[in-house]
Parts: sequence; C-alpha cells; structure tokens
Amino acid sequence: MSTIKVNTLLHSDGTSTTEPSIPALDQRMASAWVNFDGTGTVAINGAYNVSSITDNGVGDYTVNFATTMFNANYAAACSCIGSSNTSESLGGPTTSKIDVHLKDNGTNAFIDNSAGLQIFSN
Repeated sequence: MSTIKVNTLLHSDGTSTTEPSIPALDQRMASAWVNFDGTGTVAINGAYNVSSITDNGVGDYTVNFATTMFNANYAAACSCIGSSNTSESLGGPTTSKIDVHLKDNGTNAFIDNSAGLQIFSN
C-alpha cells in the first residue's frame, strides 16, 4: 500500500483543482469545526469551514461558517475546554452561523471560556 501526501494538487496547465469529493465519506466527516478561546479577545485555535467568531458579550458567541450549510437542519455538538463547571447550549442555527452560549453551572451566569464545536450536515 502506498501513501501520497501533497499540499496542493494542480492541473497539468498549472491551475489549481477543486477539493475531491468522496460521497461515502462526506456524510461521516464534520462539515465544520472550531476550537476557540473565548476569554479576553476571542481567538480561533484551529478550525475547518469557520470564517470567524463574533463575541456578542460574556459567554455569548456566534460561529460564522466560511461555506454555508445545505440547510439549517444540521447536527451540532459543543463542549467547554478546561472547565468541568461550565455548561454549553447552542441556538439560532442558520445555514451561515450558529450561536454558542456558555454558562457557569453554579451561578447560571454567562461565562467566557474556551470551547470546541463540531457540525455535521448532509
């Protein structure tokens, strides 16, 4: 078995190609994901298909997709990173964004924290 690793595929004329699509895998892979630090100035640590994160206030973020989803009926999962006392909730999904809310479990107040979000869409 051989492995081919490349950073960029080009046509023989030097123009770039589009990303290959393998339908059987497309439905099992995340359509978007992001790991972000929500404390202080919001910073994206790593992402796929996420263009930016809007900080709407303490513990309230909007994750904006680089490429829109087919529809707003996607599955989303979020988890806080580094805090076992923070709960996550998601809301307002559209084809171009989803809202992330983080709250302190003890006080039920919004809290800034780091989080990870995954989106699966067909």
